[in-house]
Amino acid sequence: MENRPIRMLVPEALKASITRRTALSAALGTAALGVLAACSPSGSAASGSANKSINLYTWGAYDDPEVLSDWGQVTLGSYDSNEELIAKLVAASGTSGYDIVVPTHQFIPQMVEAGLLEELDHSLLPNMSNLDPNYMDASYDKGNKYSMPKAWGTTGYVYDTTVITRELTSWADFWDAAANEASGKTSLVADMNEIAGAYFLANGIPTNTTDAAHLDSYKTFITGVAKHIQAFESYNSTTIAQNGRVLAQGWNGDARRGLLDNSDQSRYKWVLPSEGSTLFQDNWCIPTGAPNPQGAHDFINYVLDPAVSFRELEYIGYNTALTGIQEKAEAANLELLDMIFFTQDQVDNFQRLEITSANEQLLAIFNSLQAAAG
Repeated sequence: MENRPIRMLVPEALKASITRRTALSAALGTAALGVLAACSPSGSAASGSANKSINLYTWGAYDDPEVLSDWGQVTLGSYDSNEELIAKLVAASGTSGYDIVVPTHQFIPQMVEAGLLEELDHSLLPNMSNLDPNYMDASYDKGNKYSMPKAWGTTGYVYDTTVITRELTSWADFWDAAANEASGKTSLVADMNEIAGAYFLANGIPTNTTDAAHLDSYKTFITGVAKHIQAFESYNSTTIAQNGRVLAQGWNGDARRGLLDNSDQSRYKWVLPSEGSTLFQDNWCIPTGAPNPQGAHDFINYVLDPAVSFRELEYIGYNTALTGIQEKAEAANLELLDMIFFTQDQVDNFQRLEITSANEQLLAIFNSLQAAAG
């Protein structure tokens, strides 16, 4: 099969800051929903051969370029937050021109309510049978009417063992090291919910708390931590590979890539904190008004093929949620498998982030943290 080009539609100013994922800064407002009243799909997934040309709007560095070009003509647009994705779709009012988008799990109910997503035609997705039932039929989209799992992961951190010589195992250790050995050389993911979650977990508080006392204690704590923070970065693999941080909070796939790309792979140690962590699941969805829904279904079905899904997993370092994918990775002797796959005990200790009434307050705290960071 001939290789077809992959075009990038990323503004120059954003190229240096593309991240894989960032939490929504505030819940989608009712005013934004109102502009969608007149939205309606511009087409349907009719039967017949798919047009092998789609516009994919997704997170940066989140697909193997060869996987995309092997399917057909894929025009890529990248965003660095669910908020940016939703704002683009709201403003377009059904005319965004995108065929596929990749929102994180907690945003799908709001997007459905807003009329931003089209229902999927399961008859065009026979490869959905390859998906692990554990990641299907979730509460945010019962019956997978609007979404198919793309990949899932969690949050932890890495630390430079040449500087921090003690063993770190927990979120409590992370915050302590940030204020001591790693002061001024610590990075946090650019995600208000993940930062807050790392504090809440360290203190035995549910990550989705809306309790005023919990939020106040977090604000006091993080205000004191701000002076120790060097940067906010979500896609931190390059920084880790270049020994740019002593301590870095990060998502497992990005952290893994940084360790693999470092000339001294033993220098950094990955920690999945003992108190638990958060779990995210990103999903393939078709936005309202997609120009080529037939092609979108064909592409989604293509990436749910076990061989293609495995190529994606190799590239991004995240579990692609197919049955048997772990056994395939083990047979292939992929490196750092413990950063892709997790034991049942670990998974049982993960908490899914949700959009709550505390989001506005968390956004204000996050903005203050960024302004005060050292």
